[in-house]
Amino acid sequence: MTQIVCVSRGSFSRGKDLAEILARKLDYSILSREDLIEAAVREGIQVGKLETSMMNPRAFTERLARERDHYLAFSTAYLCDRLSEGPLVYHGRTGHLLLRDISHVLRVRVLADMEYRIQATMRKLGVERDAAERYLEAVEEDRRNWVRTMYGVSWEDASQYDVVVNVARMSVENAAAALVGMAQLPDFQMTPASRRAMEDLRLGAKARLLLARDPRTRRCDFSVVAHSGVVTVTYLPHDADVASDIQSVLDGLEGVTRIRATMAASTILWISEAFDPASETFQEVTEIAGKWNAAVELVGFTPSEEESHPGESESLTFPTRPEAVAGIEVDEDEEPGQEAGIKETLDALARVGKSGGGRYVRGERRHLVASCCTTVPHSLVVVGAVFVGKDPAAKLRLTRQLQESIASRMRVPVVTAEELRSHYLFGRGDLLRLVGFLALVAAIYALVLTHQKEILAFSLGGWAGGGWRPRALVSLAVLLFIPIIAYSYGAVTRSLMKLIKME
Repeated sequence: MTQIVCVSRGSFSRGKDLAEILARKLDYSILSREDLIEAAVREGIQVGKLETSMMNPRAFTERLARERDHYLAFSTAYLCDRLSEGPLVYHGRTGHLLLRDISHVLRVRVLADMEYRIQATMRKLGVERDAAERYLEAVEEDRRNWVRTMYGVSWEDASQYDVVVNVARMSVENAAAALVGMAQLPDFQMTPASRRAMEDLRLGAKARLLLARDPRTRRCDFSVVAHSGVVTVTYLPHDADVASDIQSVLDGLEGVTRIRATMAASTILWISEAFDPASETFQEVTEIAGKWNAAVELVGFTPSEEESHPGESESLTFPTRPEAVAGIEVDEDEEPGQEAGIKETLDALARVGKSGGGRYVRGERRHLVASCCTTVPHSLVVVGAVFVGKDPAAKLRLTRQLQESIASRMRVPVVTAEELRSHYLFGRGDLLRLVGFLALVAAIYALVLTHQKEILAFSLGGWAGGGWRPRALVSLAVLLFIPIIAYSYGAVTRSLMKLIKME
């Protein structure tokens, strides 16, 4: 498997012309989205129904969600198989998102002048200007919906690309010549790490594809992750009856060394630079996973030295590539120190039936956030030991920024390992809080029950001879009493729920 250039194009943007010229100059093979769709239709995937469902989100049923997973697995495996034959230029909508965690992919977005696109549409379709404008607007909106539904990102977000080329300001020939130089930069060459990431991606897609093809498992919802030959399949409780079939369906898949099947209603994402199955955080994460019937997915994050500095803008036009030294991505034949940590932690999770697979992300915060899948049901994100090489103030700031970025993208709670226990587990502080507020609630109820006459008399205001002042005092007392008893009662209930492991 070698290098790939993914060209993302809109309607009549000359993206196809650019891809063909670029492939010729690089002497790469070329593959279009139309070729991929044709292969997907031969596979039996109902691409047309998927396309139609994007226009009406209410029509996106559970069956179509499985069809989407089948399509994504097939498309990923198909691209990886073509890459195994030699370097490739792919042009379509979202090839770069299928391979989003692969560092040696050059991601190109092609834009063209709107007037050129309108004139090209008028010539191609034989329509008037207004109809051409409406056509382009409708097609672009459908594509935005497709990308948002399939991948959970914005198609037009510049941070999803390495370079945006506007062919309105240069010829397609010159744009291709410029991209030839970019494609040959060390940043976009395959490394041992990116090769392994590609192999893991391919193996996971092949495994998901086999599950989608087999009659025993095709109607089930699975999340599949591969890492170093270990394939982790996570299934929902209502699909527990097919758990025994997963092993037999995947038996014989080339490259698989072990198959793990985990039943989970959702996934907890645990991000850290290093993992230790003997750590307190591991015990806390697995305890919560047991309470919530969730699997635990590990993400080993190695931040680059170019991570944001104080005052730096969060939104840059183009993301930089992962960490490099002298133009070559840092890499060895073996993974860094946390490799053993991930393997040992995944084994420990597998022993308790909570393994959701693991992977690595190297680079800046934006690369990590972009790799977070929004189509998998996550219930919690735990940010562990990250930015460990920074001073305490910078570490705190960068960790908070990472939390905010992930929460904004995934729309789930994001907590640090330090916050995990106080938020979700019953500890000594919760015991003291429970006892204190329980005593307060008991005292309030005892006072109310034993002094009912006095309370009624006070509420009627007769003790002050009537008038507005006693009524105002009574209203103020009630206004203060109700929040106090409500907060105290809520604190007791919340602590009790945590104590009995039910939230």
